[in-house]
Amino acid sequence: MRYLMISKDSGAAPDERLYVEMGKFVEELTAAGVLLATGGLEAGGVRVTSSGEEITVTDGPFAEAKEAVAGFALVEVRSKEEAIELTRRFRKIVGDGESVIQQVFGP
Repeated sequence: MRYLMISKDSGAAPDERLYVEMGKFVEELTAAGVLLATGGLEAGGVRVTSSGEEITVTDGPFAEAKEAVAGFALVEVRSKEEAIELTRRFRKIVGDGESVIQQVFGP
């Protein structure tokens, strides 16, 4: 089962400890074959919305920065519970904030 784990921007500046601990975590998951992809996302981005035939493109940044996704990890695990446990471990490393886990369907 594949899960996309996304993290919202907490506004906290990362420190050296975060980089070290996150590096160890990423190495462990990569070696285990669990981590398929990971990355940070630009703060602003572009929002594309549609209503009927109208397509609207809006450049960021957007007013609600706390709602913005700051990073992601795509993992392949045996169960939803395993994805939750990995996300718990991630939150312990990065501290206060919010992550969302969604199952990825398809090939």
